[in-house]
Amino acid sequence: DSGFDCSGLIGYVYRDAAGISLPRSTREMIGMRAPDVGKDALQSGDLIFFATNGGSQVSHAGIYVGEGRFVHAPATGGTVKLDSLSKAYWQKAYLSAKRVLQPEHLARYP
Repeated sequence: DSGFDCSGLIGYVYRDAAGISLPRSTREMIGMRAPDVGKDALQSGDLIFFATNGGSQVSHAGIYVGEGRFVHAPATGGTVKLDSLSKAYWQKAYLSAKRVLQPEHLARYP
């Protein structure tokens, strides 16, 4: 009702769509035991992490949806937004990605 913060959105989507419970905070998510994914190998459903405060401390996360785009909740209680990884802001803040969903669990077009 009041919107999501970034980790709340991710937790909701994974619980609702895949029945997967994830840790609550981005710091716990980035520390999960899940395969790391290179930026050039991202697939839909991968979690992507950012250091939006400079440095290397994770402060934001989103869900990669393909074609260089990701969904995220930019601010607590804010609306969910589709954004592009090619924007300079996200390029600079990009930290890493993790694959929580295995490819065989993703929906496919025939």
